[in-house]
Amino acid sequence: AHLSFADLCFTSVTVPKMLANLMAHDRSISLAGCLTQMYFFFALGITDSCLLAAMAYDRYMAIRHPLHYATRMSQAVCTALVGLAWLVSHVHSLLHILLMARLSFCASYQVPHFFCDHQPLLRLSCSNTHHIQLLIFTEGTAVVVTPFLLILASYGAITAAVLCLPSASGRLRAVSTCGFHLAVVSLFYGTVTAVYFQPTSRYDAERGRVATVMYTVVTPML
Repeated sequence: AHLSFADLCFTSVTVPKMLANLMAHDRSISLAGCLTQMYFFFALGITDSCLLAAMAYDRYMAIRHPLHYATRMSQAVCTALVGLAWLVSHVHSLLHILLMARLSFCASYQVPHFFCDHQPLLRLSCSNTHHIQLLIFTEGTAVVVTPFLLILASYGAITAAVLCLPSASGRLRAVSTCGFHLAVVSLFYGTVTAVYFQPTSRYDAERGRVATVMYTVVTPML
C-alpha cells in the first residue's frame, strides 16, 4: 500500500507538469517551484527504493521461513521498515535540496529536460558543483545501491530455497511470487544507475530523458 501511494505521488510530481508543458506556450517554472519538484521527486524516489528492498526481504521471509513468517514479519517490523523508508528518503532529499539552493545559474536558464532534475541543473550552474557530485556518489550510493544489494542478496537466498522445494508446482509458485517484482526492480535500478551515477560532464540530455521516462513513468505504472 505504501509503495502504491509513493508511486502515485512520484508520477504526480513530474507527469502533470510535463503534460502541461506539451500543451502550453509558457513552459517556465520558478526556482522555488523547481526546487520543490526536485525535493518531492528525490524523496519519493528514494522511498520507492527502500520499499522495494523491504518487499524483497518480505518475499525472502515468506519463501525461506514460511512457518515463522507471521512472527518475523510482525506488524511492528513492517511499521518500522516503512517508517525507516520514509524517514531516510526525506532526510536525503532535504540535504540535497539545501545544497542545490546555493547554486548560481548564469550561463542559461533553459533546462533540457521535462522536469527539474539535478544532472541538467548542474550542467547549467556556474558555481562549484564538486560538493554536490560528491554527495551523489557517497550518500546517494548508500540510499540507492545499498537497497539494491539487499534485494540481490534476498533473491540469491530465495533462489537457493526455491531449488530445494520438492515439487515443481511449489517452485512455479515461488517464481511467480518474485518474478514480476524482480523485473520491475531491475528496470528501476538499471535506469537510475545509468542516469545518476556518472560525472556531470559526461551526462547526455537526450539519453538521460529516455532513461528517466523508464523510472519516472514506466516502473510506477507497473
